[in-house]
Amino acid sequence: MVGKPKSTRNFVFINRIRTFTKIDFSEHFFSTDLTEFGLTTGEISGLLGIITMPFLHGDFTHLAANSVPMPILGTLLYYFYNKVATTVLFWVWLASGAWLWFLGIHGVTHIGASGIVYGLASFLFFMGIIRREYRSMVISLLVVFIYGSIFWGIFPIYKGISWEGHLYGAIAGVAAAIYFRKEGPPKIVYEWENESDDEPPLPDQPADEITNQENNPEK
Repeated sequence: MVGKPKSTRNFVFINRIRTFTKIDFSEHFFSTDLTEFGLTTGEISGLLGIITMPFLHGDFTHLAANSVPMPILGTLLYYFYNKVATTVLFWVWLASGAWLWFLGIHGVTHIGASGIVYGLASFLFFMGIIRREYRSMVISLLVVFIYGSIFWGIFPIYKGISWEGHLYGAIAGVAAAIYFRKEGPPKIVYEWENESDDEPPLPDQPADEITNQENNPEK
């Protein structure tokens, strides 16, 4: 089946972000508390939160913190790794949520799309490290330059921050980078890399022939 063009895939990704935003605006505009649809760790009722958690945020500051990096990281993902972008996105989304529900501190309710943000940032960063292709490495450096400080969020430093969701999102990104390490921009081989710096070796000469040439030089 023919894949969707990059522009179409980017549009679909942006529409997902718009959906996140619309739900949050509706929640705050109508003063509706949707926290019950968050991911509550270790409880059967919290399993739905694996799907719904990214659509819920505590306030507009929380929403902005995820809505700003999502389009940037998503654009990089879909532009440079378009063949696997949607798979990576849903893998990070579902795997990080499932791990959080199963391994997280029991009975804690988590909301927000930050796990996906951490997963995408982690995937883009480690793809450059693993593949060692210069465009992938440039993306890695760009992610570090812009969002390097967010990785402090995988540690239990800040109160009220879902550091476990961040951690499992980052791990899901690393796993995806390892699995899809052969995907992405093809490595460019320059002509000069195929050229040898040394001249081709001369054919071997028998030792007696060399001796005769030394003893009987041409006049």
